[in-house]
Amino acid sequence: MRLLVIEDNRDILANIVDYLEAAGHVVDCSLNGPGGLHLALTERFDLIVLDVMLPGMDGYQLCQSLRAAGNEVPIIMLTARDALDDRLQGLKAGADDYLVKPFALAELAARIEAILRRVQGSRQRRLQVGDLVFDLETVAVSRGGLALKLNPACLKLLEVLMRKSPAVVRREVLEEALWGDNIPASDGLRSHLHLLRQVIDKPFAQPLLHTVHGLGYQLSEAEHGR
Repeated sequence: MRLLVIEDNRDILANIVDYLEAAGHVVDCSLNGPGGLHLALTERFDLIVLDVMLPGMDGYQLCQSLRAAGNEVPIIMLTARDALDDRLQGLKAGADDYLVKPFALAELAARIEAILRRVQGSRQRRLQVGDLVFDLETVAVSRGGLALKLNPACLKLLEVLMRKSPAVVRREVLEEALWGDNIPASDGLRSHLHLLRQVIDKPFAQPLLHTVHGLGYQLSEAEHGR
């Protein structure tokens, strides 16, 4: 799993990173709030370990900013404050769990594993790339909280692209998802992708669906040439 640790105490940060990497996780880190927010918004993480007291932007503000952007990555908050009001403030900001310093690294790792197990179960029914969300149970698609309407073919393409994101999906894979072995002679895939792009990208400032020339298509928050 890929984790992001945002902690301004270098010694605590190093201990956490070393322990989690030894447990088999890939760990990125930041020493301040703005840097951590930038990483969280531009990269994909399975979970964030977030300190409350940070330079530039505190953990509460960072968490609120992520949730406001539609980012629902699980967050465990770390703080030396153990008052009930402080814990409630973190949970109201959108955190999933709250751990008071000092804490045992084994407990942090156990809480991370527990949240990841729970999230993995729900992710099978809910896909998300950036602020684009696809609820597989209700077949509802939204971006930035705005409901989107897609036809069945576009829904199928979107599901494949979101499951593979941020990897590039070859056009042959998308064609097989739509038509199986009965792929039409005309370039129907291009038409469906155009319709999909009109719905999920055109009304929004940041494009998510990218054409990777010579390879296929990619659903990603990263900037690409189309």
